[in-house]
Amino acid sequence: MVIDDKIVAGTLLCEKNFECMKNNMHVYCKVENCVNKKVHFIICVDNFHCGYKMVFGNSNMCTCPMRKEIFNKYKI
Repeated sequence: MVIDDKIVAGTLLCEKNFECMKNNMHVYCKVENCVNKKVHFIICVDNFHCGYKMVFGNSNMCTCPMRKEIFNKYKI
């Protein structure tokens, strides 16, 4: 996958060493729904801590610039 360097540089809170860029099998959270390529509702494979995961009612949202770009660009 090719992700803009500015997006990579702006992903400062990544605790997974950018594994999602190395292999699409390492995407930890599946995007369940996306609104205008800006708001990404996710289902996570486990309940790990992530600086980019936000609770929104009974759902979770992803604010990770890299994860959002991967979904927006590659639909993964």
